[in-house]
Amino acid sequence: MRHNKVLVTGATGNVGGAITARLLDAGVGVRALSRRPENLPAGVEAVRGDQFDAGAVEGAAQGTDAAFLVWPAFSADGAREVVAALAAGTSHVVFLSSGAVDDSRATQENVIGQFHADIERALVEAGTTWTFLRPHGFAANTFAWLPDILAGDEVRGGFGQVAITLVHEDDIAAVAVKALLEDGHHGAKYVLTGPELLTRAEQVRLIGEALGRPLRWVELTPEAELEAARRWLPDSLATAFVDGLAARVGDPVPPTTTIEDVTGSPARTFRQWLADHVDDFVPRSA
Repeated sequence: MRHNKVLVTGATGNVGGAITARLLDAGVGVRALSRRPENLPAGVEAVRGDQFDAGAVEGAAQGTDAAFLVWPAFSADGAREVVAALAAGTSHVVFLSSGAVDDSRATQENVIGQFHADIERALVEAGTTWTFLRPHGFAANTFAWLPDILAGDEVRGGFGQVAITLVHEDDIAAVAVKALLEDGHHGAKYVLTGPELLTRAEQVRLIGEALGRPLRWVELTPEAELEAARRWLPDSLATAFVDGLAARVGDPVPPTTTIEDVTGSPARTFRQWLADHVDDFVPRSA
């Protein structure tokens, strides 16, 4: 399938930025809708606008062959209008959804799953073709521990023995680009994970190894973990995050092979992600 132009929302974010780079490397035209187009890389057709503005989205989507949609908000308010605008302007939408979505439930277990499921439903009903990416834990979520890491050698958190698969944002981008550019992905719901289960305490140890200094996990109560989560998440999402950890005690989400199945390359390990991001754990003045 030949694509002359792909619309990327969230093109300055972790996943959107990686998608943009991959599309440019492939020689595909990239149009990006952004409130800060000055932050976009060279070669991108920048459109200044807010992706929550349906009119701006419809204008940016016109003349594109496919679009990547990320929804950087904590509810689906306004999403139906934006999705309809996308469907009016492009033929295929790849949506960065969430592994929290459970197709067996009409009402999801938490707000993270619910608002992503609501947007998925809007895409289905809009009549455009679609691909849903449902990643589980982002490796970049470990940046939530950065204040503790910069302050000393102890990282405080709850549920230290809960095992999680952490996925590299560029692996998500690799799957997204396949779904944007190639046939065979319409209607797919891809559950994306890293290749290994690591407890939260093990994740901290590996960050310390990458930094060349010991880091120690200090276990907090669930209540203290909730208070900590509220420092980087809205209250409803903090509660959902902690409830999700509690649900994984003794019942981890197993790794999938989806990334390798779609891209032909195995999902990268957390150690590989750390090699790419170790400088982000170092004080800027260092």
